[in-house]
Amino acid sequence: MEIGYIRVSKTDGSQNLDLQKDALINAGVKPNNIYEDQASGKKDNRPGRDLKHLINTVQDLAKRDIGFKVLTGQGANIDTTTANGRLIFGIFAALSEFEAELIRERTMAGLAAARARGRNGGRKFALTKAQLRLA
Repeated sequence: MEIGYIRVSKTDGSQNLDLQKDALINAGVKPNNIYEDQASGKKDNRPGRDLKHLINTVQDLAKRDIGFKVLTGQGANIDTTTANGRLIFGIFAALSEFEAELIRERTMAGLAAARARGRNGGRKFALTKAQLRLA
């Protein structure tokens, strides 16, 4: 049995699921086995918002002999039921983790450079020192 998952990032109705739904149906997924999700990608408390969660989910599926396929995307032919698909998924995961680490390193270096120049960053205080003493 194949199960499909489709989602859009905006809940205001400006995006629809038709293209994704058509792709799943054309791939053989029955319409009653398609699950829809309409949630903002900006919500931090939404589960599954990072690469680690995706990797853990795919590994959990694999332990239960469930494959993971990506049907659309810029050349992202991922199908974890094949050796090639598992390799591609692993490469994409490693590259994504590498990119995130580079961004962290650059951010830390930038903050250190700013501190060396006397800038500590952060939000400006809403109250002056005199107002704080008065309070």
